[in-house]
Amino acid sequence: MAKKKPTVKPLPTLIKKNDKVEVIAGKEKGKTGKVLRVLRDKNRVVVEKINMIKRHTRPSPTSGQGGIVEKEAPLHISNVMLICGKCTEASRIKKTQLPDGQWARTCKKCGELIEG
Repeated sequence: MAKKKPTVKPLPTLIKKNDKVEVIAGKEKGKTGKVLRVLRDKNRVVVEKINMIKRHTRPSPTSGQGGIVEKEAPLHISNVMLICGKCTEASRIKKTQLPDGQWARTCKKCGELIEG
């Protein structure tokens, strides 16, 4: 009988697409960029111009010429931290309930609401 692949338990995350984040661990530590995709089922994010890899592609009728293509590889979500728009620093974020009952993301350093 074939073994089942271990499933990844999705972590609760407050990072969304188009957020500005800073890498806090790994070879790209200290760099900042915009989140292009959030892969919630794998606990990963793809950040613009961060963690670039090279892929060799062969020519096909759809892509045309083959060659070496550089693209972004996913980073683990725990290795990035959201940058607050007001204090312009990477900080932890929390969920707070607004007076109208909606939930919003808030910076833990300055208490500013984060749009998005």
